[in-house]
Amino acid sequence: MAALPLYLLQYTGVQWIKEDNPITGIVFLIGIGVIALFFVILNIIKNGIGSTGAKRSSGAPRLFSGMALHKVAYSYGLNRDQTKMLEHIFRNEGVSEPGQVIGNSLALDKHFKRAYKRIERFSNTEEEAQQQLLLLFSLRNSLESGAGNAGTASSTPQISANMAAVLNAGENSYHVKVVSVKGAQIFTEYPKNTLGNAVRMPRGTKVTLSFFTKSNKGFAYDSQVLGDADSGQGKTLQLVHTGRPKSLVQRRFKRRQVGINCSFRLVNLEESGSGRKKTVKMIVDRSRYNGTVLDISLGGCAIRTSAGIKAGTRLKIEFQYASSPLVAVLGQILRLNRSGTMNTIMHIKFLRVPGRAMNVINAIVFDYFED
Repeated sequence: MAALPLYLLQYTGVQWIKEDNPITGIVFLIGIGVIALFFVILNIIKNGIGSTGAKRSSGAPRLFSGMALHKVAYSYGLNRDQTKMLEHIFRNEGVSEPGQVIGNSLALDKHFKRAYKRIERFSNTEEEAQQQLLLLFSLRNSLESGAGNAGTASSTPQISANMAAVLNAGENSYHVKVVSVKGAQIFTEYPKNTLGNAVRMPRGTKVTLSFFTKSNKGFAYDSQVLGDADSGQGKTLQLVHTGRPKSLVQRRFKRRQVGINCSFRLVNLEESGSGRKKTVKMIVDRSRYNGTVLDISLGGCAIRTSAGIKAGTRLKIEFQYASSPLVAVLGQILRLNRSGTMNTIMHIKFLRVPGRAMNVINAIVFDYFED
């Protein structure tokens, strides 16, 4: 059969038999490729690198979600470096639910403590290690303060047995441990003076019992002394409180109760010159005093001492904790509280804290030294 002329094929509407323009096909394929690449990138952002579009089986571990992490980072006001550090930690630790981990201090510190150890062990230089630790603790404190500002607890906080507390009676403060709680009655260790002798408090004495919850929120009960009570752990002080606990002002930095021996020296200011040529030099006194750091944060500490020093005095404070290097900071006494008959508790604000000392103090506060 003879082939039909080309003009007849065109006339009868079957012009598609004719070879198409190759450029049109290339453009079409490129368009399909761009669309496919878009969905691949979207899937990576949502589920992390290594994810496929296949449905996850019920027993398989959840994939890391970069989108979820960046959403959480934004809500906590983290900067770019902090966000990158948080993503690095969570990817190494296999965290798939960033929001849940950040909301749980114990789980969060488990991951951060391992990151702290890795930085100390694998950093190329000491300077690099200190810079990475500064970023790590900057991130940890941002998460801590962000959690504190997220809102107040929906239910009344509970004080429980074995919880550390501070008993304030007049101008004196005593660190005690809660032995047991029965309704509105609280049984604590008997407060002791510096000599280790029990401090007797008459029935009806008005006191304040302060404590911190696991989320580092502080509360205080206005209470009265009912008297002595016997327990399996010896004689206890029986208190009764009325009403709900009062919320204490949220601290900027997390604070931890400790018992660290320290020494300190007075720092005096020496002025010279006048006008624009006036200079101020800090002179550290040679006399050295001893004390005990009772609690500490990145912003300050409380020191119990028998030295008679006035409020407003500047101090150079030195101490060492566990295997840490010597910490030396500059502080100023904000206020004083009597502790027993011979001792004073100095509440100190830090004025100057070197980078290495910051890392040591943060490691103490978040308990990263312990194994």
